[in-house]
Amino acid sequence: MPPSTSHETLSGRERVLLALDHQEADRVPIAMVCSGINPPARAALEAHLRATRGVSVDAYLDPLIDIVTVAPEYVGPPLAAGEDIWGVVRAPVSYGDGAYDEIHHYPLGEAETPADLDAHRWPSPDWFDFSVIPGRIRALRAVRDRAVMATNGNLFETSWYMRGFERMLMDLVERPELAHAILRRVTDYYKAFFHRVLSAAPGEIDLVFTADDLGGQRGLLMSLPLWERTIKPYHRELNDLIHDHGARVIYHSDGAIMRAVPGLIDMGIDCLQALQFSAEGMDPVALKEQYGEKLAFEGGVSVQTTLPFGTPQDVADEVRERIRVLGRGGGYIVGPSHTIQAGTPPENVVAMFEAARGGAL
Repeated sequence: MPPSTSHETLSGRERVLLALDHQEADRVPIAMVCSGINPPARAALEAHLRATRGVSVDAYLDPLIDIVTVAPEYVGPPLAAGEDIWGVVRAPVSYGDGAYDEIHHYPLGEAETPADLDAHRWPSPDWFDFSVIPGRIRALRAVRDRAVMATNGNLFETSWYMRGFERMLMDLVERPELAHAILRRVTDYYKAFFHRVLSAAPGEIDLVFTADDLGGQRGLLMSLPLWERTIKPYHRELNDLIHDHGARVIYHSDGAIMRAVPGLIDMGIDCLQALQFSAEGMDPVALKEQYGEKLAFEGGVSVQTTLPFGTPQDVADEVRERIRVLGRGGGYIVGPSHTIQAGTPPENVVAMFEAARGGAL
């Protein structure tokens, strides 16, 4: 049987909004933002749940997850196999039991000047039908009233997906006019896109997911002054637009980003997502004590260490510790730090959700 939620007194949406307002609820909200379960791990979890509880993965998770996503309908030009709206082409690369889709073609890889960008086929919000959004939200809330999130405003990442990561980093220093020309077009697209998403259902979309990985395992991917000067202003523009529509900004970054958190707050984010505490200097106690009055947090259960390699008790202990520290006084949504990887024991995945649903302070 799926886990009982009879002790719960609030809807998922109420629970999430209380967390974002730094108030405690009947339990800490649970979400899988910028997450999921890789196919091999999902197949193992499916088999485990059917054998032990007689339910599917979806039937188990649905009563627990407090944030769902909504999107418009794509009606634009046909895309080639593996191609996205930006012209980036990905191809599967095996990791043994499954595959990741890795970038195979960078459409702006040969650009030399801003004028070269004119030849690229840039996407348009007109490629989407936004009129379907209200009906999709009604359908989601007919199942259960949960917080609704729109995705996916990753400005620097979208830019380097087209250009190439190393080229884009070099452009920021050696060809700033080219880098800014790309970032300008990407930002203008996302501002227009989210304006139409949020206008389609006023007051009904609670969160907009934005992202750009700023850190690696041991530090920032670029100097803080370079990020402040080149990338942060574009996110501030997007965040201002989102706030003008009454929605909150949930921002994803992996890695060791403690030094960047004050700048992220100044940039206008409401909730910091991922919380990769296995990265250097990422301390949940310091994060809460220094920034918990201004930021909410989502994620934090390690998909690098505890979930794949710990015991179910280790996982439960980590979840309860995250809730104890980050959930004090509200402001925390518990979940995995990123996608649950192949090889993760299904017992550990269940332990995470069971500890989370019993985690009221």
